[in-house]
Amino acid sequence: MDFNGSDTIPGPRTEDQLPHTAQAAAKIVIVGGFGVGKTTMVGSVSEITPLTTEETMTQAGIGVDDNFGSASKTATTVAMDFGRISITDQLVLYLFGTPGQQRFWFLWNGLFEGALGAVVLVDTRRLEVSFDVMGRLEERGVPFVVAINSFPDAPRYDVEELRAALDLTPDIPIIECDARRRASSRDVLMTLMRFLHSLAMTGSLT
Repeated sequence: MDFNGSDTIPGPRTEDQLPHTAQAAAKIVIVGGFGVGKTTMVGSVSEITPLTTEETMTQAGIGVDDNFGSASKTATTVAMDFGRISITDQLVLYLFGTPGQQRFWFLWNGLFEGALGAVVLVDTRRLEVSFDVMGRLEERGVPFVVAINSFPDAPRYDVEELRAALDLTPDIPIIECDARRRASSRDVLMTLMRFLHSLAMTGSLT
């Protein structure tokens, strides 16, 4: 019985229901260091109201969390973000944003489980943070693309400079994006799907 005394249990909102045309679904993880824009990307591109697990940052994180470039950030993801987007009428992506602070990285293994692919969000002011992130994906065998989130005060490099700095093989796509913009975030996901399709066609996707 609900709070109104009815015996019926309300279902999901109409806008949150899975499209009836959907025939396939894939799990995608959006990873990166602290403050690179993972929650922003999930929120901007999700067709449903995203689930977030943000908590207010406190003084307990001083000296523990690296918030360089994110001094104005007042909340942080402590478990995951979740959203959904229909790429086509038949294909739906479930999006899982990982926590960025290293003390929550133990949660990543569960989020990587069953993931078809990943987006690595990168802040060029803190390229070094991305090495551990990509290393974890490589250890788990999760294919990924790299999305350079455009922050106003971040240095800009050409693609080949970034590829060399991040030690990426020539086949891994690198795309610039603005995680605040739905169209830009969708382009990143489409780049990932094309990359996964190319791996599948060559037999590299297991």
